[in-house]
Amino acid sequence: MPPKTPATRRKKKQLVKTFVLDTNVLLHSPVALAVFDDNHVVLPMAVLEELDKFKAQSSELGRNARESIRKLDALCQNGKLAEGVKLPGGGTLRVLATPEIEKAGLEEHTPDNALIRLAYWLERQGERVIIVSMDINVRVKANAVGLDAEDFEHEKVNFDELYCGYAEASVPRAVIERLYNGQMLTKAPVRCHPNMFLYLSATEEPDMKVIARVFPDGTLAEIDLSIDTVYGIQSRNIEQRMALELLMDPAVTLVTLMGQAGTGKTLLALAAGLHLVQREHLYDRILVSRPIVPLGKDIGYLPGDKEEKLSHWMEPIFDNLDYLLRKTQPNQLPPGAKKQPKMLTPQDRINQLLENDTLELEALTYIRGRSISRQFILIDEAQNLTPHEVKTVISRAGEGSKIILTGDPYQIDNPYLDASSNGLTYAAERLKELPLHGHVTLHQSERSQLAAAAAQYL
Repeated sequence: MPPKTPATRRKKKQLVKTFVLDTNVLLHSPVALAVFDDNHVVLPMAVLEELDKFKAQSSELGRNARESIRKLDALCQNGKLAEGVKLPGGGTLRVLATPEIEKAGLEEHTPDNALIRLAYWLERQGERVIIVSMDINVRVKANAVGLDAEDFEHEKVNFDELYCGYAEASVPRAVIERLYNGQMLTKAPVRCHPNMFLYLSATEEPDMKVIARVFPDGTLAEIDLSIDTVYGIQSRNIEQRMALELLMDPAVTLVTLMGQAGTGKTLLALAAGLHLVQREHLYDRILVSRPIVPLGKDIGYLPGDKEEKLSHWMEPIFDNLDYLLRKTQPNQLPPGAKKQPKMLTPQDRINQLLENDTLELEALTYIRGRSISRQFILIDEAQNLTPHEVKTVISRAGEGSKIILTGDPYQIDNPYLDASSNGLTYAAERLKELPLHGHVTLHQSERSQLAAAAAQYL
């Protein structure tokens, strides 16, 4: 190997980048400091001040702030942050105060402007600077003053190429006939993932079609035609049929369902849960949880006890349960079940589900630390969770439990997430090769013509 010349060393130095991190990067992922390889990482002093404001919160942001501060404290053992300390990935970390420089448009003393002014000053010192922020406005402001800025790409997926759970393919008529006759195929006509669906049409006769499921061992079979109506709910399109197939299979212990409002993802999940708990007795209860995001404040601000507070957040769940229970009459209860002395209203039956522990409502905050066995777990609005939060939820599943994650990546209320970085899309893409996971993206709205029009045109 030839010795490194001064020119070689200068070239290598020019390739080294300086990444100036925004606070939201650390709030999203405390491991962010270790993912920039052998480049330089700079934190403005304003970032530490913002982390200090978040650290007392009981939310995921608070936990990430505390974890980031602990990591910074550990790095202090390697030297002075102002001078630069070695990072595990090979680069260096510095914490710098923002110098007083004049730059039109950045005179206001805000954390965002402090970050951009520091990056501007570092670039004037000859460093190759890139601002890393999950805040679109920060990236726009940086671009406006001539600085490079990027989104934080760690724990993100390409949303435009996101796995949808099914594909179309054309095969010989003989293949379709074999599937019609209940035979299994040993090899899929296209590259497939476990529990993926294929919408097959005959090459000779395009109207001759069949929906097949790819099993973990690579074999294909027509989906179970008996799974069409569950708890009084009938699938209205192919996507819903695929979703029911996964929801009703106890071997698929993690199901991710994406779709816009009205596609039926939550309704189908609840119907499957009620059937598997009340009639098949595969699980002890249904556990339903939703992230508490839209109000922008913790559940403790609402009046009443935990159940009363949760009722406000669970109204969409109650709406779906009300619809389901109106579709099923008491005489449809499993054989041997005690008949009611009088006709109960849907609300009475919901209360009964809660009282006899068939249904449990839980704030996502309280799931952390639990070990949940033999339960059908539904996490609604999962697009508002970070990848770390989804990991935490899934890791709570004990023996015999099944987890359903539902959500719409286009309706994200968490200001630190987008369609590519939220936990729902991240899990669907990263777990697609696992035999225990199945995914379906639903596109067709079935709530009403009005809801479909709103989803399409507004």
